[in-house]
Amino acid sequence: MREPSPRTENEGSAARKGNHVVAVVLAADAAVRPKLRRLLESAPGLEIVAEAGDAESAVDAAVRHTPAAVVLGLDRPGDISSLDTLRAVQQASPGTRVIVLMKQDDARFARHALHAGAAACILDDLPGGDLIDAVRRAATQRIGPAQPEPGPPPDGLTEREFDVLRLLALGHTNTEIAAQLHLSVRTVEAHRAHLQRKLSRPSRAELVRYALDRGLLRGP
Repeated sequence: MREPSPRTENEGSAARKGNHVVAVVLAADAAVRPKLRRLLESAPGLEIVAEAGDAESAVDAAVRHTPAAVVLGLDRPGDISSLDTLRAVQQASPGTRVIVLMKQDDARFARHALHAGAAACILDDLPGGDLIDAVRRAATQRIGPAQPEPGPPPDGLTEREFDVLRLLALGHTNTEIAAQLHLSVRTVEAHRAHLQRKLSRPSRAELVRYALDRGLLRGP
């Protein structure tokens, strides 16, 4: 059964009267919604216009409110997958950007979600400021995934760092990367930690986003 949204259509419309208000639909499990609501409502310029506890309600809220962003953190047994919900929201409201919350730092899932059009994949145990920043960035992003031109390693990365980053973003484990690059696992772990510090990307999902944004996953 669908969970009703606690906010009305009029409330959603009022949230968008100001030029600098970002309308957000919060679609998450009931256990975590109160915490996420408090976090988002504490941020100036963000307004939760609807909440949803399942995929169908999330899509309905996107249709009714056409928000700038949907924060998607649904993990209910028997519900459709997060990726299917992501696609359904985008089809129902093409101008809405979706931020996917993840319980685990899963590079393969993050890559699939980002290729499907997610604006960001955020670990749900990262500091709250990461989610707020992701929502604000999503509100300014153009529709559709970025299509940058490939080029040499960006941001001062070495060739080895580039190789490790690309394989990480493609979903390979540290052991697999070590075998492919003829390195020790400990060396790969050190490269990953250095990449996260150097690029200011605290999670593997953020490294995937970085690689996708710069077209680093193209080619063989």
